[in-house]
Amino acid sequence: MDVLLKEIRQCRLCEAHLPHGPRPVFAVSPKSRVAIVGQAPGRIVHESGVPWQDKSGDRLREWLGVTEKEFYDTELFALLPMGFCYPGTGKSGDLPPRPECAPLWHHQVLGGMHGLQLVLLVGSYSQQYYLGKSARRNLTETVRNFQQYLPRYLPLPHPSPRNNIWIKKNPWFRDTLLPELRIRVQDVLAGN
Repeated sequence: MDVLLKEIRQCRLCEAHLPHGPRPVFAVSPKSRVAIVGQAPGRIVHESGVPWQDKSGDRLREWLGVTEKEFYDTELFALLPMGFCYPGTGKSGDLPPRPECAPLWHHQVLGGMHGLQLVLLVGSYSQQYYLGKSARRNLTETVRNFQQYLPRYLPLPHPSPRNNIWIKKNPWFRDTLLPELRIRVQDVLAGN
């Protein structure tokens, strides 16, 4: 795993497409129990080099019911984006994650996590990649039917403040999914 992670940190495969240059941002251990598969680092995370160190990360930790210390303990959580580097900004926000990363690295990384029990699929990019044809017609329907993908996967919307309207329009997410998410995460972290 150490050799693999060093290769990823040195990856320059899509350098020509990254306006801010390559800086793979992730946190993984062979002992990780929960993998959080997100989209790609944003500008703030690109600058800090720390995954989920932004408002989206604050909300995600709240959803999970974990402390920052627990969240950044790689023996508990692997933080694995679909695209390891910041893709830059487009007309309506960050560009999509680069498509090269997940097919090149994810299978190897997840295969090296021997204690992995739960994969949280944050946002539509990870859901489409991991759930394939079993994903529903859109993110809302995929997340609403989260029980269909358990016990291995649990799909989530992106915790970005830009999704406040979605969260408000879908109270079932707060009332049904979040309690289930917290129970499952706590069970895994407790070794159950």
